Amino acid sequence: MDIYEILTSRRSIRKFKQTEIPIETLKKIVNTGRLAPSAGNLQPLEYFIALDSSLREKVFETLSWAKYIRPEGNPQKGEQPMAYIIIIVNNEIANSDQFKYDVGASIENMIIAALAKGIGCCWIGSVNKKCLSKILQVPPNHSIDCVLALGYPLENPICIDVEKDDSIKYYKDLNGKLHMPKRKLDDIIHIDKF
Repeated sequence: MDIYEILTSRRSIRKFKQTEIPIETLKKIVNTGRLAPSAGNLQPLEYFIALDSSLREKVFETLSWAKYIRPEGNPQKGEQPMAYIIIIVNNEIANSDQFKYDVGASIENMIIAALAKGIGCCWIGSVNKKCLSKILQVPPNHSIDCVLALGYPLENPICIDVEKDDSIKYYKDLNGKLHMPKRKLDDIIHIDKF
């Protein structure tokens, strides 16, 4: 699969096979995040890998899943993520809000690197950061930004193009298949004029 196919096949995965992900694979994924562009090359991001099953359970409890299809869109027992990468900002290094660009670039690199290894991901911003910080014993000069949930996919969501005025809310059909509406390319691209 070439990079264009990888990028256009990417979907948020919320149901995972209960197959372990090797730590070396996770380190390689984090390395792609580490090497992403960084505003001013300040590199304020740090990464916490949660692999232990009891720790994963605690992390899971701090997350909110699938806003549009709760609670049936939440991973159930036997389909929860097999690893988490928690993105942490070192506030002694971070410069105002510029680190948000670093987070986006880093997460996207990791998602694509994971997908190239057959691993699905869900980028989660709805996190009880105070609780998770306590669980992970994050130092006071650091803060959690978001969480990347990872595992081998147990679902294969469908991307569908929608008209301008159609809903962009993802949904499950009668067979339980997840559909991800996306605005059409022709509706969002402007060439030489708006």
